[in-house]
Amino acid sequence: MDYARFVALRRPLWDAFEADAAAARRARDLSYAQIEDLALRYRQVLHDHAWARARFPGTGAAQRLLRLAVLGGTVLQREEQESFSLVRFFFHRFPAAVSVHLPWIGVALGLFLVTGLLGIAVAVYEPGVAVAMLGSERVADLHQGRLWTDSLTTTMPPSVSSSFIATNNMSVALTAWAGGALVGLGSLWVAMFNGFMLGAVFGITARYSMAAELATFVVAHGPLELTLIIVCAGAGLGIGVAILRADELPRSVTVPRAAQEALVVLLGCLPWFVLLGIVEGFLSPDPDIPFAWKALLGVALEICFLSPLALGLITRAPGVPRSQELRR
Repeated sequence: MDYARFVALRRPLWDAFEADAAAARRARDLSYAQIEDLALRYRQVLHDHAWARARFPGTGAAQRLLRLAVLGGTVLQREEQESFSLVRFFFHRFPAAVSVHLPWIGVALGLFLVTGLLGIAVAVYEPGVAVAMLGSERVADLHQGRLWTDSLTTTMPPSVSSSFIATNNMSVALTAWAGGALVGLGSLWVAMFNGFMLGAVFGITARYSMAAELATFVVAHGPLELTLIIVCAGAGLGIGVAILRADELPRSVTVPRAAQEALVVLLGCLPWFVLLGIVEGFLSPDPDIPFAWKALLGVALEICFLSPLALGLITRAPGVPRSQELRR
């Protein structure tokens, strides 16, 4: 094929690719169909570039094809340069990271439930557990029909207790996440320990006919708080699995990748602990708020957390930059 025929036959492809690649470079986002179409034509441009460099070096077509090859590589292999958006993070990036860890979140949830039942059984059938877990002063309060949670409104201002509670809950989440570095053992411990403690505390209060009062206290913040801890524990387990699992890729690649995805899960959960600290410090101990209103608040908080996750999972939002999806 001579030079003139080569240019005449292939120029329409080059013109279309240049226009579409320039438009894609300016675009904020592209559909997967657009990316696949652009990638297919990019391979054709690379083929033409190799042909022109070998058969027609130094010509105008060869120089233009070199420019198009650079343009296509810039568009298709770029990392996301978009400014950070809270909406995009919580409705796309965070749900995508959670979906990666769904199996391990399920494991954490199962262990939590099993150890919770174990805690209830131990507390009900072994009275000495109450003193060992709560201390003699709190057990004495139970004898008198008082919960230790009543002191939250008297020993410190709600703003101080709210800050303390949020900090403590965040430390639990961080422990669950960082526990993945111990091949997941730390994450397992957090899920199992919190399950056993919750079950045991409810078992103890049930012995003193105070379980309903405890439920009134925890119903506003407890469901979401436990959900967040289990999700963070599942993310930590993902790191542990990456450390243990043999794959075609080296651990120097898989472990940092797993830690990055788990970190996204952690960052998506931490702001909720701040909100729960406010609820637990100001609303949960308030005896003037009826149980029904607290239960409604607890359900509303859980829905607010789960709805973006469900929406993100349904829409199958991508969790990694487009260039990485193409390389996969």
